[in-house]
Amino acid sequence: MGGTDDKEAPPSGSAVHDDAASESSCYATDEEDTQIHLGPKISIREHLEKDKDDESLRRWKEQLLGSVDAAQVEEVQEPDVKILSLTIVSPDRPDIVLEIPNTGNPKAPWFTLKEGSKYNLKFSVKVSNDIVCGLKYTNHVWKKGLKVDNSKEMLGTFSPQPEPYTHVMPEEVTPSGFLARGNYTAKTKFVDDDNKCYLELNYTFDIQKDWAK
Repeated sequence: MGGTDDKEAPPSGSAVHDDAASESSCYATDEEDTQIHLGPKISIREHLEKDKDDESLRRWKEQLLGSVDAAQVEEVQEPDVKILSLTIVSPDRPDIVLEIPNTGNPKAPWFTLKEGSKYNLKFSVKVSNDIVCGLKYTNHVWKKGLKVDNSKEMLGTFSPQPEPYTHVMPEEVTPSGFLARGNYTAKTKFVDDDNKCYLELNYTFDIQKDWAK
């Protein structure tokens, strides 16, 4: 489950995604061995109060930070990112909503995909406390010990807001045929520019002739 970037517009509040802004130092590159040296951490309150008389900067900060109230923001907080759910969206069938377990990993198998079917993976992400820079999704899949998929996608940079963000991955097609059917093992992670991991899931899933009943 992976691919390149294709998103729904986020709800009110703002998310800076990886188009023009992807050239900023707030983003990691696709090269894992590239070292990104960021400046000192600045709190949201400092961002809001700095250069208050500059109208163009003020508008840009409003676009980035949405409706964040400086009076209610602590001086220094780490971003809190919660992946609320993963949803498998496939034409002509109900969505498969995969709730994230509070502790541990999902029970096996977590879900079943129909061979040769088109689907999108959709995330629901809640961001609190501070801006998270360069949130990235990585996914590794094995079948009988052999790695068959290795994907990652830059989701973007997100400001805190009450409503969760929604991110939709590009459409994919499950493999088909006798050799494709069976059980798969996967590891999914959500990490930021500082390589801080907000969620790691180890799970299994099946590809079968038809969707699970």
